[in-house]
Amino acid sequence: MLTQHQDPIAAIATAPGRGAVGIVRLSGRGLAPLAQALCGRALQPRHAHYLPFADAQGQAIDQGLALFFPAPHSYTGEDVLELQAHGGPVVLQLLLARCLELAPALLPPLRLAQPGEFTQRAFLNGKIDLAQAEAIADLIDASTSAAARSAARSLAGAFSQEIEGLRAALVHLRMLVEATLDFPEEDIDFLHQADARGQLAQLQSRLAQVLQHARQGALLREGIKVVIAGQPNAGKSSLLNALAGAELAIVTPIAGTTRDKVQQTIQIEGVPLHVIDTAGLRESSDAVEQIGIERAWDAIASADAVLFLHDLTRAASADYAAADAAIAAHLAQRLPAGVPVLDCWNKADAAGVPLPAAGLALSARTGAGLDALRQELLCLAGWQSTAEGLYIARERHLQALQGVARHLGQAQAELTADSPALDLLAEELRLAHHQLCSITGEFSSDDLLGEIFSSFCIGK
Repeated sequence: MLTQHQDPIAAIATAPGRGAVGIVRLSGRGLAPLAQALCGRALQPRHAHYLPFADAQGQAIDQGLALFFPAPHSYTGEDVLELQAHGGPVVLQLLLARCLELAPALLPPLRLAQPGEFTQRAFLNGKIDLAQAEAIADLIDASTSAAARSAARSLAGAFSQEIEGLRAALVHLRMLVEATLDFPEEDIDFLHQADARGQLAQLQSRLAQVLQHARQGALLREGIKVVIAGQPNAGKSSLLNALAGAELAIVTPIAGTTRDKVQQTIQIEGVPLHVIDTAGLRESSDAVEQIGIERAWDAIASADAVLFLHDLTRAASADYAAADAAIAAHLAQRLPAGVPVLDCWNKADAAGVPLPAAGLALSARTGAGLDALRQELLCLAGWQSTAEGLYIARERHLQALQGVARHLGQAQAELTADSPALDLLAEELRLAHHQLCSITGEFSSDDLLGEIFSSFCIGK
């Protein structure tokens, strides 16, 4: 995709289907002649013109608005033409075809845009950095209002400004180290005089704050996967329905009713939680139920947290307790290290049932204990603050920031050694700088850019 970024491009920029308004967008160099030929008049920059869009025979395809944004004052940094027509798919296809038909005589071959290519050009032309480009897709895909607000802050540059502050401090520290390497014969100890250790410590402290905010932003974007597990008839499906506020899963007194996974995304304080109800875990001779149980274990193995649901009304039964203990042992074997398991005791509303000393008591039927469960799930997710002031972040951002932290840790070890190896110190700082700049796209491979922008919709 990167080798073709000089070609003029066109696409339908609105979602497929019918709507009140649809948009055809073009971007490239020298679009003014095409705009005039299509609209029958010169367009005043950044003004909306209501006019007919005509076909090759002069018949009107539609009446709509045309807006022309000359370079560099446009979304992509190139000339941009936007045609707003009625949102029928046939109308928009005819309008797009007319643009492609007019183009050969007026400008280099116009082609259909690839996914994310308009935003990619905005990045390549310096209108936005890579973190802001990703924030555009995150804003479109936001599943909660908190995620949308955080993505908007990233798009406005909040995350990029944090990265730039870290970069500037790191560049200054690199300058001191390089100066010491370049002038070893000088009596002045540049690093000691400039308090290089103090600067590095401050940089690490600031990085830790940015990394913490990025983790919270990643939670807003990704959420966590919570699997409800337990024996049949413990109330797993009822709990999913209660958390979702809808009858998503079938609930009956018959053991083994749930045969497959049922998933619903809920939000708690803006954090999306992907809650999965699974088949009851037990020994079964039913072939279909066995498949459901195996899928339950597969879901558990990939969970970020497991909600182990127990039935209080059967807690005193030795057989039930033994089966629960067997499930707990399997959980310990099959779950990756660090995945939390929350013990919840359902049916706390049953008369005469003693509440457990440990774990969380609740009632999926009455809703008792659900608020406490929601807060506990937030704790399991690692949510530590409100969404205000946060910016959206992705897993690659977290990996890059963690890489910066590792290299700065190695740099600190070199700097505090009895005989610092300044060349190794300089290299660790250089690697940290490279990781940091990969977030905003100053250093990014073509493969990374292709992967990021291919996830966008066509017209963006």
